[in-house]
Amino acid sequence: MRLEALLPQTMQCDAAHADVEITGLTADSRTVAPGYLFAALPGEHVDGNRFIAQAVAQGAAAVLTASPDPALSVPVLYDENPRRALAELAGKFFAFRPEFTVGITGTNGKTSTAAFLRQFWTQAGLSAASLGTLGVVTQEFTRPIAHTTPDPVTLHAALRDLYARSISHLAMEVSSHALAQHRVDGLSCESAGFTNLTRDHLDYHGDTASYFEAKARLFTEILKPDGVAVVQMRAAMGDEIAGVTRAQGRRVYAVGGADAALKISVATRAPDGMVLVIQEAGNRVDVHVPLIGDFQVENLEVAMGLGLHSGLDFEQMAGACNTLQGVAGRMQLAGLYQGAAIYVDYAHTPDALSAALAAVRQHVTADGRVLLVFGCGGDRDAGKRPQMGAIAAKRADQVLVTDDNPRSENPAKIRRDIIDACPDALEFDDRRAAIEAAIESARVGDIILVAGKGHEQGQIIEDTILPFGDVSVIAELIGLEASS
Repeated sequence: MRLEALLPQTMQCDAAHADVEITGLTADSRTVAPGYLFAALPGEHVDGNRFIAQAVAQGAAAVLTASPDPALSVPVLYDENPRRALAELAGKFFAFRPEFTVGITGTNGKTSTAAFLRQFWTQAGLSAASLGTLGVVTQEFTRPIAHTTPDPVTLHAALRDLYARSISHLAMEVSSHALAQHRVDGLSCESAGFTNLTRDHLDYHGDTASYFEAKARLFTEILKPDGVAVVQMRAAMGDEIAGVTRAQGRRVYAVGGADAALKISVATRAPDGMVLVIQEAGNRVDVHVPLIGDFQVENLEVAMGLGLHSGLDFEQMAGACNTLQGVAGRMQLAGLYQGAAIYVDYAHTPDALSAALAAVRQHVTADGRVLLVFGCGGDRDAGKRPQMGAIAAKRADQVLVTDDNPRSENPAKIRRDIIDACPDALEFDDRRAAIEAAIESARVGDIILVAGKGHEQGQIIEDTILPFGDVSVIAELIGLEASS
């Protein structure tokens, strides 16, 4: 693509460089190839401007930077916000994406909401995909990606690939980091969904106000002016998100609240799921769903609202609910052992842990107990550790505290931060041993909740990722115990 054709209206190049051919984009100097545009981005630890000379030596045809150097031998594109500029360039360079793209944000529930929406589209005969924590998921394949919302070059390359595969509908998770770092600024969404906003990522954003501001960008800037925001009104900050969205002249479709257009209530609960009453615009459908937890009801409300505003039929979606599949590691039934059920869930924030414990409590028998195995990540928001310990002490009958990606921190220190607020907890420096102890102590009617890692397949210690999956470990332990 010619450089002049690639540039947005806010950026210009002189006539001498207009015909420079750009063959690719990258912000990683190690991947520069002849003809590439190199984006020198500021970073927390490394400044990309340090690598401009290396990029030019490797054949970079142009450089994007906030610190122009007139001595460079290649065209220099200046922008005060090079991250935003790179996202816009990526959107133009890769050009194509699925026809109907939905962005979903929130502290918790993004992955399940995106998965439910993808399944609704697929059931309706549409070619659909989801993109987020679990990678790029279609009916044909699942392809991992490095982040919930990848960098703009990776993101737009993935969108063009989906377009080339005739994917027409995409449900995409949009993280607060991605919004703050302008990764999705080269994208516009037909609809956007909000699940909730609770304490998380304050190690990055600094305070709740900045966290909210990042999330709100999906609705005030990335959502098309004629798009629809589906907002969960049961959730913390739902009113505020609806308010800033309406202030920008965009439509809001409220779900979950008392006056919401779409509401779902639980009629009955059972170990294998729930019977739900779904109401929308005078229509009512009763349906069994193979899911547990009120938080899944809230996720389902957002997914159905987004489905309606993508053109799906209400009754068709309601009928598809009885075959919905939960997301791996999201309140996933990992096994049954001697009358006890064992669930694995990704809950790694105070709000998510509280919701997960409340969900399993509703499904235990009258004499059943809730046993909880969990830990907290290292090099992350340490302030949530005592909060999660207090929640565990209040909501679980037995707590087993162990490790969950300690990274560079002292694992014993992390466990102590939790146990200070949960003094009756048992402590294990081996996650497998903690899970095994919970299984050994479980009785008929109990539920064991193994929280924090969900679908993850590794334990991060220092710079090493050791193979570890909660679901596979549980399967092995049940097999060992059953054979003894």
